[in-house]
Amino acid sequence: MFVRSLSLGVAAAALLAGGAQAADLIIPTTPVPIYEAAGFDWEGLYAGVRLGGQFVGTAAYGGIAAGPAITGGVIGGAVGVNFVPADPFLVGVEVTGDYIWFNGFSTGEFFANLRAGAIVTDQVLVYALGGVGVQSTGGASNSIYQLGGGVEFAVTDAITVRGEIVGQGDFTGGDDFFEAAKATVGVFYHF
Repeated sequence: MFVRSLSLGVAAAALLAGGAQAADLIIPTTPVPIYEAAGFDWEGLYAGVRLGGQFVGTAAYGGIAAGPAITGGVIGGAVGVNFVPADPFLVGVEVTGDYIWFNGFSTGEFFANLRAGAIVTDQVLVYALGGVGVQSTGGASNSIYQLGGGVEFAVTDAITVRGEIVGQGDFTGGDDFFEAAKATVGVFYHF
C-alpha cells in the first residue's frame, strides 16, 4: 500500500510539474518600435515679421537721389509658400513689404521673390533669393530688384528664425549692379 501511495504521489507531482512548464512557454513577439520624431516640415504656407537695416551707397537708387551714403532702419513682413519637390531641395515664392526710414525721409519697398534652397539638416535651411519690386518714395514709384540669400533655423514645430542679406538695384541703367544692401532678421510662423 505504501508503494502504491508513493507511486500515485510521484505521478501527481510529474503531472503538475509538466503543467507548470507548459505555462512558461516563450512566445516570440515583435518589439515595439522606438518613436523617432519627424524633422521640421518646411513645406507649406508661412508668414512673419522682420527687422533690419538698409545701406544706400553714393549712387542713386530708386527714388533716393545720389549723394552721401546713408543707412536706414527696416521693419516689414513676408508671406510665402514653400515646396519640396525632392529631398533636400526647396523652392518657393514669397512677397515682402518693408517700411524704411532714413534721417529726414522714408520709403516703402514691395517685392515678389523666388526662393531656392537646400534643407541642410531637419532644422536648417540655406537658400538663395531673387525678386523684382517697386519702391515708393515721395509719391513716386520706381522699379527695383534684389538678389541675395539667407539661413533659416527651426526653433519649434511651427516657428523659424531667419537671417537674410540682399543686394538691391534699380533698372535705370546706372554703373553699379547693386546700389543698396539690406540685412534683416525675422521670425516666421509655418502653417
